[in-house]
Amino acid sequence: MQTYDQRPDCDLVCFGEAVTRDPFLLIGRERRADFTLADLFDARVATVSEVPTPWLCLQEDLRRAGLEPDELPRISDRTMGDNLAALRRGELDVVQLFQPYAEELIALGDGHLWYAAATRGPCSYTSFYTRRIVLATHRGEMKKVVRGLYRTQKWLHASTPEAIAGVVQSFFPDVSTPLLTAAISRYLALGVWGHNPILPRGGYQRLRASLMSAHFVKSAAPFEQAVDNSLAEEVVREDSPAP
Repeated sequence: MQTYDQRPDCDLVCFGEAVTRDPFLLIGRERRADFTLADLFDARVATVSEVPTPWLCLQEDLRRAGLEPDELPRISDRTMGDNLAALRRGELDVVQLFQPYAEELIALGDGHLWYAAATRGPCSYTSFYTRRIVLATHRGEMKKVVRGLYRTQKWLHASTPEAIAGVVQSFFPDVSTPLLTAAISRYLALGVWGHNPILPRGGYQRLRASLMSAHFVKSAAPFEQAVDNSLAEEVVREDSPAP
């Protein structure tokens, strides 16, 4: 969407979705079973600085709750690691994190889940994309990518968190197996990972609305221009077996 905003004549297209819901969480120092987004305006808040999307989506949540994001006093220029440490020192009340940072705080009792962004519903977060000319001229190769993605998605949702943790543990050498397993279990329960590679219109529209309301883009490509689900739909119809 950002590229289309800068170059309306570009031909980028999404052709296979992997992460279909927002994976970020708000973790507070104190328990807050009755949390509402309005509570953030009376708290010391730190949001993610490494990438823009988590805040762009959260500010849209605030708007839809009738709140003004620009009035939220927040720290926006520190890393998630810095914010985690600041929460532990009592310098912050709530921080925006993804896994395994969030699970580490929860497991040790240093933090509590206030809000999981995934509960807003579909919000397209991670997809494969390429130029339309590549999708046309290398369709066979691109289909193999989507087929591999779908097979992995089916395996993911048919496996236990423990089994998934065993497969990916080497990518997270500093994260203990119990912590990694808990993080995976939470993401599975929240529906963060899609069940198939088809990118839903609703998820695209929610992300599009977030980018536009925050003025990250002046305009955003419509779904039909930026998404081509034809390969994903073919692969789902063929129903390749899980690995």
